[in-house]
Amino acid sequence: MTNLKVNSTAPADLEGGLATLRGDCARMAPHWAAPVHGVSRPVPPSLIHGVDVPARSARLLDAMSDYGD
Repeated sequence: MTNLKVNSTAPADLEGGLATLRGDCARMAPHWAAPVHGVSRPVPPSLIHGVDVPARSARLLDAMSDYGD
């Protein structure tokens, strides 16, 4: 059985939809500070490298129906 006890005053709505998620995000937004970003510059292709995925992880994802189908 899952322990649903949390240290929050907000009720846990496990069956909520998108509106509930948006409300949760709106309540949490003041607790998060957005970093200050400078102007983005293009990255030279010589600095772009592929992503290495270990074979074990690739096999695990391949075996999952959501990812392998």
